[in-house]
Amino acid sequence: MITRRHSAIAGAALLAAPATAQAPRVLRFIPQSNLASLDPIWSTAVVVRNHGLMVWDMLYGLDAQYRVQPQMAAGHQVSADGLTWTIRLREGLRFHDNEPVRARDCVASIIRWSKRDVLGQRLDGLAEEITAPDDSTIRIRLRRPWPGLAWALGKPSANMCAIMPERIARTDPFQQITEVVGSGPYRFRQDQFRPGDVAVYERFAGYNARPEATDFLAGSKAVHFDRVEWRIMPDPATAGAALQANEADWWETPLPDLLPVLRRNRDIVIDVVNPAGNLGVMRFNFLHAPFDNPAVRRALLSAIDQRAFMNAAIGTDPALSVVPAGVFTPGTPLANDEGLGVLTGPRSQDAARAALRAAGYTNQRVVMLSATDLPVLQNLSEVAADMLRRVGMNVDFPGMDWGTHIQRRTNRNGVEQGGWSAFCTTWEGLDVSVPGSHQPLRGHGAQAWAGWPTLPRLEALREEWFAAPDIAAEQRIARGMQRVALEEVPFIPLGLVRPPQAWRRSITGVVKGGSALFWGVRRV
Repeated sequence: MITRRHSAIAGAALLAAPATAQAPRVLRFIPQSNLASLDPIWSTAVVVRNHGLMVWDMLYGLDAQYRVQPQMAAGHQVSADGLTWTIRLREGLRFHDNEPVRARDCVASIIRWSKRDVLGQRLDGLAEEITAPDDSTIRIRLRRPWPGLAWALGKPSANMCAIMPERIARTDPFQQITEVVGSGPYRFRQDQFRPGDVAVYERFAGYNARPEATDFLAGSKAVHFDRVEWRIMPDPATAGAALQANEADWWETPLPDLLPVLRRNRDIVIDVVNPAGNLGVMRFNFLHAPFDNPAVRRALLSAIDQRAFMNAAIGTDPALSVVPAGVFTPGTPLANDEGLGVLTGPRSQDAARAALRAAGYTNQRVVMLSATDLPVLQNLSEVAADMLRRVGMNVDFPGMDWGTHIQRRTNRNGVEQGGWSAFCTTWEGLDVSVPGSHQPLRGHGAQAWAGWPTLPRLEALREEWFAAPDIAAEQRIARGMQRVALEEVPFIPLGLVRPPQAWRRSITGVVKGGSALFWGVRRV
């Protein structure tokens, strides 16, 4: 009998045989989900960011200590008053259509990014002008000094500042690009892209790698495979079988239940690639009942069991999750315990039920979005939906894939018009370790991340953080932000997930520090 699993593996094997001495060197990768968008400015999904890092380069990159280093930039100068940044491009940079990278391409890319990214929006507010005096020079004039500008341009997460050709970068930032022409080490084969099946990347021979050694997102991004194939396998059993049968080389998100089986295979390596992990969050829609009412949001805090969420998401191995978790990444300098008693004290569904009644909840329908093809998010969502039902809420829990999920959560209408009430997701630990890049903590209304909260107290504290003179001041502000966040509840932190990845032992050089990166990786 040919099962669905065998059929899927056989089909995957036909896409590309393992590399031989005569054949192109091919890396077969199983990503966390379907690639539902090709635009790392439009989408905050990690899978889109991973795609973006392959296809586009950035002006700066972070090293393994999260220090910013020049990447496409040769370097920069800042005027004595801190208001003018002059960035020089390296020579020999080319796009995948073999056109040279010019400063005006970078200017258009920065401007587009500045409309969507959480730190880009700060630049949008501070920039007097962003210009290209010549083909190799970018000039940014600010209204106020911002020492962290290079870090913002080089951070890899959420909406990355991908350098695109000017004609593409002029696309409305609230619309997705339709043409993919990159500046990075891999060229996306849009003609071979089959959504839900395979995404293909080919080594770009014209990529001008830096001479320094690879250091996370800094230094050389030299690649050693001619072709990388992302094989979309939403069924974990199929993915696990493909990895064990050497029909795949690397699986980004192995199911926790399958880890014991994979560990018994001497040809497979299991390791945590991203030590900062991913903060699980339950996000609310501030535009519509019932979660437009802060008392309703606060009522749920006493029913949240972070350990139950983490056990469901990643299993009971204590190395793979961290609780308790506040609004900043556990283990980082700004993590604190201010107000955390609402999540660490005795858990009580009865107390939550009583608080909901007192808040005036009247059985409004709650649409809880899920993502059935992402096990961690689906498991978090199932625990959340069950908790909401147990405290007396009228829950609708539609199943959908991740692509549909991220499209639907842009809908600002009420639930009767296809909108939503809440969803669970994760944010990369690097993103949510500091206020500046912490999208879930933003409270700037219509411009905020999905949920669109208006929270002036959080916005004021965020601005204060940017001006903090030292780490002690930053920590004081972070405590204030956590206190306000647990009063206003733009989201509920669910714990820190530290998911491992799995790859064949023949694959070496996997870069640690973030998610799946494809430079420095070799086959031995």
